[in-house]
Amino acid sequence: MKSRTKFPFVLIFMLLVGVLAAGCAQKAAVKEDKGAVGQVPPQPQPQVAAPAPAPRVTERPGAPVPPQGQARQFDFRRDLMLADVQFEFDKARLTAEGQRIARENAEKLKGRPQAKIQIEGHADERGTAEYNLALGDRRAASVRVYLAQLGIAPDRIFTISYGEERPADPGHNEGAWAKNRRAHFLITNP
Repeated sequence: MKSRTKFPFVLIFMLLVGVLAAGCAQKAAVKEDKGAVGQVPPQPQPQVAAPAPAPRVTERPGAPVPPQGQARQFDFRRDLMLADVQFEFDKARLTAEGQRIARENAEKLKGRPQAKIQIEGHADERGTAEYNLALGDRRAASVRVYLAQLGIAPDRIFTISYGEERPADPGHNEGAWAKNRRAHFLITNP
């Protein structure tokens, strides 16, 4: 019978020790928050560096800025970016706007006589594949002839037609078709 009476006392004693231990742990936590003596100070949070200022743009976005006192090196792909010449529906004749763009491209090419270019003729998706290849060929040839008239040596210019095979815009509407009716310039000897 004695063993039965000891069991409740042992249980109560264990509960009491548990409650006291928990209370002491809470007091220690409160003291830590108030900056108790012997405590390790909290570590400072790492500072995030401010983003670097954007580089100064002198020619166009993306063009690197040379250090002061140094000239920038010429880069064919960057500096000879030639604009596409757009065409009217079912036409290979250069429009006034197309002639203006071709003149601007010719001026860039005159400054770099070693540059060779390929003119790619393109058409929209309307018409047969054979017809569009022939139309793309006529468009590339008309730009080549115009550039030659402007003083660009014909042996620097190569033409190819892709017809409807490489659209600039994959859409199926007038806006997309207008973008696809073009002569695209490609520098072949960077």
